[in-house]
Amino acid sequence: MIVPDFSKLRVLVAGDAMLDEYWFGDTARISPEAPVPVVRTRSAEQRPGGAANVALNVAALGARSVLAAVVGRDERGDRLAQALEQRGVSCELVRSADLPTIHKLRVFARSQQLLRIDAERSLQSCAGEFGALFAKLLPQAHAVVLSDYAKGTLCRVDELIALARAAGIPVLIDPKGADFKRYRGAYALTPNRGEFEAVVGPCSDEADLLRKGEALRAELELDLLLVTRGEHGMTLFEQDAEPLTLPTQAREVFDVTGAGDTVIALLGAGVAAGMAPADAAALANLGAGIVVGKIGAATASRGELQRALHSQGSGGRGLVDLPELVALVAEAKARGERVVLTNGCFDILHAGHVSYLEEAKSCGDRLVIAVNDDDSVRRLKGASRPINSVADRMAVLAGLAAVDWVVPFSEDTPAELIAKVLPDVLVKGGDYRVEQIAGGDTVLKNGGEVRVLGFKPGRSTSALIDALRRDDR
Repeated sequence: MIVPDFSKLRVLVAGDAMLDEYWFGDTARISPEAPVPVVRTRSAEQRPGGAANVALNVAALGARSVLAAVVGRDERGDRLAQALEQRGVSCELVRSADLPTIHKLRVFARSQQLLRIDAERSLQSCAGEFGALFAKLLPQAHAVVLSDYAKGTLCRVDELIALARAAGIPVLIDPKGADFKRYRGAYALTPNRGEFEAVVGPCSDEADLLRKGEALRAELELDLLLVTRGEHGMTLFEQDAEPLTLPTQAREVFDVTGAGDTVIALLGAGVAAGMAPADAAALANLGAGIVVGKIGAATASRGELQRALHSQGSGGRGLVDLPELVALVAEAKARGERVVLTNGCFDILHAGHVSYLEEAKSCGDRLVIAVNDDDSVRRLKGASRPINSVADRMAVLAGLAAVDWVVPFSEDTPAELIAKVLPDVLVKGGDYRVEQIAGGDTVLKNGGEVRVLGFKPGRSTSALIDALRRDDR
């Protein structure tokens, strides 16, 4: 599985938004006033929660995230909107003068949550205004995620589902309560096991859970039902497919707050990106494993997902930008892996290239290819080159078994990129001397190696192009 490029997607997140506040401190004694611990606070912070956290998770993937929600015309509403806008979420809010922004205060001591205090009122009175806002925003969305925390924003959820279905836009819902019939016709639901069993009854064993899950999916006319199961991972029920259980990806669990937000955000973005349902669910499962290792409502970025895949040795390969590559290389080095980098135009891939790249990969554990963009190729090779665009050249290279990551660069040489990546081994093919290789001095100063490898004789892009031109004549 490769984490897709979400940058061209627009995901509409709608539902119950709230401002989460966290107090962190230490406790060493019991209060003399009551049998409760005394917490001495040392820090505090505020974060978007509920549907707002779902929107942040979408934005963290690089997608265009739009939040539709109801908040108060108050200071907390201002803080919430500001925090979201600063992190790339476009806020489309119904601001109520009568209702306060929903607020949750959590008190932590030594990484353990001791107390939660909620301040809220039902938002149902704003349902009409919210529905009009939803209808206005819907046509621009590639997917809709409804985050239901039973605060009243989605009290007319059946109408929202009908609007999305009529527009041909998949609507995915993180549900709440025991009445799932109100979600009939949605593309997907993502209940946790407790919410699932509140609807279908207790499951005596695995077979019972699978039977009841498929029955519920069919009854509600869903394309997908994804049941999250804590330490047991999650199970996907898909129309015309066998149930799929994915084991948990969590290594350490500090706080499960907001894990469901991450699941629905990644599943929705994955569906919008055209991923197969099983792959989108696997991506959501991976993201959940990342966020439960953090305190409070959190997000999983595209880079974190790629690094998590790579740490498993089963993914994380493909096209990346420079910041992603730097993070991936650092992760690989932390695991003791040896990173090799080479560069070139790779305009028309031939047997000489493939042989060279396989030899380059044998110099280490991970192979990075830095590819000249189209303008730099024209400066180096002339106005008639490249034959293939940089996007096509990178896509072909990324498909080779020897290649881990492919990154573009726009300068005449990759020296600047090499200085940021700092590979363990820098290789170049041809009749170069080590001191002539761009970026070689930086690698050597960092304790790395620079090697010159040979190409297969008689194989070259220029020779292929000349032969094709002769054939045309």
